Amino acid sequence: MPIGRTYAISLLGLQGAVVEIEADISSNLPAFVLIGLPDAALGEAKDRVRAAATNSGCSLPGRKITVNLSPAALPKHGSGFDLGIAMAALAAAGTVRAESIERVLHLGELGLDGRLRPINGILPTVLAAHRAGFDRVMVPTGNADEAALVPGVTVIPVASLRDAAIWHGGNFEPVPVEALMRPLPARADDYPLDLADVIGNPDAVEALTVAAAGGHHVFFLGPPGAGKTMLAARLPGLLPELDADAALEVSSVRSLAGLPIGGRLSTEPPFESPHHTATAAALIGGGSGQIRPGAAARAAHGVLFLDEAPEFASTVLDALRQPLESGVISIHRANAVAHFPGSFQLVMAANPCPCGQYGARDSECTCPPNARRRYLGRLSGPLLDRIDIQFRLQRITAAQLRLADEGARVSTPLARARVLAARGAAASRLAGTPWRLNSQVPGASLRGPGMRLGPSITASIDRALERGGITMRGYDRVLRLAWTVADLAGASRPDADHIGQALYLRRAISA
Repeated sequence: MPIGRTYAISLLGLQGAVVEIEADISSNLPAFVLIGLPDAALGEAKDRVRAAATNSGCSLPGRKITVNLSPAALPKHGSGFDLGIAMAALAAAGTVRAESIERVLHLGELGLDGRLRPINGILPTVLAAHRAGFDRVMVPTGNADEAALVPGVTVIPVASLRDAAIWHGGNFEPVPVEALMRPLPARADDYPLDLADVIGNPDAVEALTVAAAGGHHVFFLGPPGAGKTMLAARLPGLLPELDADAALEVSSVRSLAGLPIGGRLSTEPPFESPHHTATAAALIGGGSGQIRPGAAARAAHGVLFLDEAPEFASTVLDALRQPLESGVISIHRANAVAHFPGSFQLVMAANPCPCGQYGARDSECTCPPNARRRYLGRLSGPLLDRIDIQFRLQRITAAQLRLADEGARVSTPLARARVLAARGAAASRLAGTPWRLNSQVPGASLRGPGMRLGPSITASIDRALERGGITMRGYDRVLRLAWTVADLAGASRPDADHIGQALYLRRAISA
């Protein structure tokens, strides 16, 4: 009998490698042998495939079936190879046309009744198949909408193994089955989060606008009820919509994480807020078997909010230091390295002490000084040094509330218009460079001939650097903030006032 041959994709992070699936049927004692470094879930495919074929009415021969997954040295994970294995075995048995299955890449998990179950990560898998030169992909019906988001690929949705065999020339009568579908995405909150809801904190609103305009990381420090969480939740509304490449990357990460994305690419910046009990694997990514993206990867091109930041384990927080610098999350295993996007905006919020009342005007702190130092000491210096804006908030008073009700508030559409204008100015200035945001410009360029500011302008941060008030990294981050403040003000270059405002945003935590 001929060897049945088809193809599937093995994912490592968001990158995919083509796997050739070969099936051979020999005249030995009945057995099903699967070789090629399958994991536990994939190793169970032999039982799923044989039962699904029998219950679909297209039984496999009672002989020895050997299935090889090539390249043999590449580890394979998950149940998405089931359909490809079944079609290769049916082609080896002569049930379907061998030349037909060779032209199609197969993805999908089989149920024992022969129906195809949707799998996670179908979007990055189909995208990898397209980049490898495949233009036809057969997927479960429940994954068809998501697979169709990749242009240039003909998607063949099938509800069952019998339907797949018929499509490839199998001589069977169609039997209607109820397709297994993925759950629909949760409906978005009908109540939009508006920046105008934040009252009595104009400096905090301006700090958030600066963060959105320049892509800067933020740390809010203040007592409970000061509005830290409210501000963080409104940051995504100030950011511009995602472009096509960013939307595809964000949707691919969500698909790999098993989150529904529907039939369209979302252009809204994501917002992730993991609980403070999250582990490093939950925040960065990892897990046994197939490497899954964590909250930081799911927040790519959006906002990662860490509320009660000192309550996170120090090792978990310090795992963010490398992504904050490089914009890439790398997860190393003994035999592979997975890469995920890590270009998120980090927003951290913290109380000033365990009781939360230190520095509050209307309450008295009961924590001893060493307890306060230990509490904020959980946030390492190298991590805080990577946060551009460090801002202290206070609870508003009744007088401030009355004044806020009488005055005009900054709404999200108004602030967003300023953010878009400032980002446009930065993009024009940085045209011809690899950067588009002020937060991305390295210090060497900020202090280089094209962007260097005069000594009279930088006098305040020069003194702060000499006295040890800021580090060299902090010096560069103040310069980045100053350029963003200038862009928001419509100025072509920062002046001394912009530098002073940037230094205030950088050092307000210690004020």
